[in-house]
Amino acid sequence: MSYKVINRFYDKEDNNTLYEVGEDYPKGDHKPTKKRIEVLAKEHPKYKCVFIEAVKEEKKALLKKE
Repeated sequence: MSYKVINRFYDKEDNNTLYEVGEDYPKGDHKPTKKRIEVLAKEHPKYKCVFIEAVKEEKKALLKKE
């Protein structure tokens, strides 16, 4: 599943990498844990915002040439 950044943050578990709004999460070879994704996808108790959201991937219909 893909994720998009919806609020700017530094990821402490990815060498303090800066993630800007609109970027994909994660960057490069970083493999976040399921728990880390859950933390970032829910409202943070201290900052009162959500940092990432899942991106729905649409399957494109294949067009057949007849």
